[in-house]
Amino acid sequence: MRFAAIADIHGNALALEAVLADIAAQGITDIVNLGDCFSGPLEAGKTADRLLALNLPTVRGNHDRYLTEFSPEHMQTSDEAAFHDLAPHHLDWLRTLPPELVYRGEAYLCHATPGNDNLYWTEAVAADGSVSLKAHAKIEALAEGITQPLILCGHTHLPRIIALSGGRLLVNPGSVGCPAYDDDQPYFHKVENGHPMASYAILEKNAETWTAHFRTVAYDHMAMSELAKANGRPEWAAGLARGRL
Repeated sequence: MRFAAIADIHGNALALEAVLADIAAQGITDIVNLGDCFSGPLEAGKTADRLLALNLPTVRGNHDRYLTEFSPEHMQTSDEAAFHDLAPHHLDWLRTLPPELVYRGEAYLCHATPGNDNLYWTEAVAADGSVSLKAHAKIEALAEGITQPLILCGHTHLPRIIALSGGRLLVNPGSVGCPAYDDDQPYFHKVENGHPMASYAILEKNAETWTAHFRTVAYDHMAMSELAKANGRPEWAAGLARGRL
């Protein structure tokens, strides 16, 4: 059994196309999507047209939820930008997405953590803004009750693989379209991959063992950086250009 996992596209249509081409080049036809599909100052509508046509197993991200729960005047800047570029049927599709699902009986999928689409599963944020690997006991506790051998999440945009009890594997494939961002919850912090490439993961089962292979894909990231800049988002432009803010 072999498939690809993508997450956190954030409206970056060029990065999505590059990742899809790379997945196809690996001979992989099955893909799961871990959410946060459109939010950002890029090409939400174009991304939506591409994703809806693929009909991938997809879970709802926190920003996918914001796009359907809030009115534009109450949205964050990135969500509002995406909202105005999306068609009604794109938003209808977002409303159909489940917060979690099980893929082919083997993989548990959610965007961030079970029951909370806005909580880091594997990262801890300190009051000084530093981001580090969360204590293993806390990571393990969030997986309580999940029996599938493979657990997939996104949200932090950082590729991660964590071995859990019972031989389970927790994997974050990284972000397709947003290699760096900042947030003010629970404290102001930055998450930076340090490179501008698109990220995803290939999951493969050999006998009874799952492995994860992380891939980074080059694309015309400066075109997306210039678009973010033109749309008045210099912090997005910096992140897309360098993977740093």
